[in-house]
Amino acid sequence: MTEKFNFDEALKAIQSGQAVTGKDGVLGPLVKQLTEAALEAELESHLADDVLPNRKNGKTRKTLKTSVGRIDLDTPRDRAGTFEPQIIKKHQTSVSDEIETKILSMYGRGLSYSDISEHVAEIYGISVSTAAISAITDKIIDTVKAWQQRPLDSHYPFVWLDAIHYKVRAQGHYESRAIYTVLGLNLDGKKDVLGLYLSESEGANFWLGVLSDLQNRGIKDILIASVDGLTGFPEAIQTIFPKTEVQLCIVHQIRNSLRYVASKHQKEFMVDLKRVYKALNKEAAESALDDLEEKWGDKYAIVIKSWRKKWDNLSVYFRYPEAIRKVIYTTNSIEAVHRQFRKLTKTKGGFPNDNSLLKLLYMGIQNASKKWTMPIQNWGLTLSQLAIFFEGRLDGALDL
Repeated sequence: MTEKFNFDEALKAIQSGQAVTGKDGVLGPLVKQLTEAALEAELESHLADDVLPNRKNGKTRKTLKTSVGRIDLDTPRDRAGTFEPQIIKKHQTSVSDEIETKILSMYGRGLSYSDISEHVAEIYGISVSTAAISAITDKIIDTVKAWQQRPLDSHYPFVWLDAIHYKVRAQGHYESRAIYTVLGLNLDGKKDVLGLYLSESEGANFWLGVLSDLQNRGIKDILIASVDGLTGFPEAIQTIFPKTEVQLCIVHQIRNSLRYVASKHQKEFMVDLKRVYKALNKEAAESALDDLEEKWGDKYAIVIKSWRKKWDNLSVYFRYPEAIRKVIYTTNSIEAVHRQFRKLTKTKGGFPNDNSLLKLLYMGIQNASKKWTMPIQNWGLTLSQLAIFFEGRLDGALDL
């Protein structure tokens, strides 16, 4: 029988110079006693809820590493072998495993190293240096690299591509880095971030390398890609995936247009512009664009010229019914991922290196993907329509 912990005796032991932590520390027996009592309570609850005949079946000795030293625990067993303790799991040999999990969880929510250190001290009563926290979070890097190289599906109905920028320290000063995010929608109608790619600047040449990587990892066909207005982007996509239709983001185009419209005209201009991108079909949209040019062409020729120049890729969505239009006319889906990134990085002015940025964004993806368990709305109808519009393109991928 475990000797009961006596507070008065422990206090006298501390006053006499006995260590608080360590092998013969005063706190060891208390941690042991409380943990074993909690395990016994867990087993009692399990037996009470068990629908099959079951009972206690002795105890097993295990050594557990804790912040106060190693302690020998007598862990209770049940006859049926169905008891799975949660406080100290069956194969757990260190409380530090739990602490690491908590550290990674807090890191994945955007907490700074100093905040994490304070929380660990409050919860567990131990001090964890920022260097130790960095070492723990660095364990994610190998996972990130494996994730970046994982095989992908052969066919994706929709893919969104966009970039977000951060400051990263390099050669003694901070430089701008573009993080290229590729978000796909698979044949089950579920979202999946296909990759993160880091470069010094956003450009069509780098996107060519990104698309080549996607192809090398198994993608054979993309039906429709939604992208922002980067010059040369559509050409880069069609170099690797020549059959892919490229839709330029209407929202990006509107934002860029309004930058050149005087504030006093913006409300009226938007009423007229809305008739273009909200038109029922391409013919009506082109007629509305003609009207827009006739009314505003003298004042804002640069805006009209931009719409004309990019019209082939801006107007792709008019070919499709509403269910498909809603998915492709904007890159809002990928911007939702970027909002998750900003939420995690909003308190950080810059990053000490590329890996420190990538590992935090990877955690952001894990957080965002928890909500992606169900297909997008009306996916069955959308997939049926795609199979008609892209006849034969999905035959080898669909299990029909």
